[in-house]
Amino acid sequence: MQWRPFGNIPAKRLRIALAKRRFARMPVRIVQSKQNTRLKELRRTLAQPSRDGGGLVGIEGPNLLAEALRANLRISTVFVASGHEDLLDELDLPTDIEILQLPKGLLDSALTTEAPQSIAALVYPPAWTWADLLSDRKKAAPLIVLLAGLQDPGNLGTIIRSAEAFGATGIVSLPGTVSAWNPKAVRASAGSIFRLPSLTATEADALAHLRAAGVSILATAAIAGQAVARANLTGPVALIIGNEGNGVAPDLAAQADAAITIPCPGPVESLNAAVAASVLLYEASQQRTKESGAQKNHRGAQS
Repeated sequence: MQWRPFGNIPAKRLRIALAKRRFARMPVRIVQSKQNTRLKELRRTLAQPSRDGGGLVGIEGPNLLAEALRANLRISTVFVASGHEDLLDELDLPTDIEILQLPKGLLDSALTTEAPQSIAALVYPPAWTWADLLSDRKKAAPLIVLLAGLQDPGNLGTIIRSAEAFGATGIVSLPGTVSAWNPKAVRASAGSIFRLPSLTATEADALAHLRAAGVSILATAAIAGQAVARANLTGPVALIIGNEGNGVAPDLAAQADAAITIPCPGPVESLNAAVAASVLLYEASQQRTKESGAQKNHRGAQS
């Protein structure tokens, strides 16, 4: 009879048991001082995130840490509150990651959420380039969101999440836009920020790259503009989403190829920026799906 070291332990219990055994082999360092260098770095990156994602960024909570691991991001340091080590049990952490164990109050003091989840990490963000946004790695025409002066991190994170959901190839943050690595934006993106290519650029640089790649640039407008359902969003296109209060600045809108709008029969002046972006991205996704289906049917009829 073959020896079975774990007998008939259910799969979930076995995973937890193996995780605990792995965690037991990990180097864990106890930290008691708020002056700890790594803790100070976590506090700084959460309070003042870099706009371009350079250097380390801070993330909070087991769900975001799990998403970062699934996205194959490099993890520098994991912070866990004493008494909450079980949060590590379901995470597939490499054994060489630095783990710091801190009193809960000390860790909570560095975090930004109202109800801290007792685990956080410093991670290296992806290093995206224009080639990642403009390439045909998805075998589809580029669909890019230009964020021009968006200031609410919750809106930005929601747009990133919708952009990934509806097949966008990336986002570009123009000057005046809040950092995509703002903790609230990262949480609102539900991990999409780890996977969706994102860049920061000046208006001139962004427009130059887009025009060189043959991308049509469309500015969103509350009233004056072509109804989005009538616009052709199947080709290479970039959608400009403006400031929550003022929309797309006139000088930037003047450089766009056209303006599009979302007709609203209700008595409202405009939609929330994240809602508007999501509607536009959904419309682009629907048009592209229909276009792809039509092309497949045409090829099938010719064969």
